[in-house]
Amino acid sequence: MARVLICYGTSEGQTATVAERMGDVVDGEGHDVILAHLKHPPGELEPDSYDGIVVGASIHGGSHQRYVGSFVRDHLETLNRRPSAFFSVSLTAAHDDPDERAPAAELLEEFLDETGWNPDGTLAVAGALKYSEYGLLKRFVMRRIAGRASGDTDTSRDYEYTDWEDVEAFAREFTTLLRADA
Repeated sequence: MARVLICYGTSEGQTATVAERMGDVVDGEGHDVILAHLKHPPGELEPDSYDGIVVGASIHGGSHQRYVGSFVRDHLETLNRRPSAFFSVSLTAAHDDPDERAPAAELLEEFLDETGWNPDGTLAVAGALKYSEYGLLKRFVMRRIAGRASGDTDTSRDYEYTDWEDVEAFAREFTTLLRADA
């Protein structure tokens, strides 16, 4: 049984939900999983003590959370030495048209270039529009953004775009790296 750290940055909670689902899959494959929000990591968080590490972040305003980038840079040697993976959550990844999805992939690659990280696997994950959780101003702004992108603008409900089968397959694939590394 491998010890796996799944850590993440989240602004609205969808990245945490994705991390939890991945954790359930990895746990179901017989591994010991620890989840950590990198904005408030536990004081004893030592990535070097894990057999594998998955890091997730969401894209807002054209970039991932800075504190996630700092974590990756601070632990780069460990991340490049151990089985590791990165997932990036954004609404842009929800588009059906590959050209419309391209910016999500570009920002994911930009994050890796900026940090120097070379993970074993990456996944661009479609996020969610959680109108019911937004304040008045944010709801207005998100509705305008969604409208410009021909997206869902009915603010009386939430929209889930995450492909959970892809998320689970990505997590299962990561567990094969743990077995290969053992």
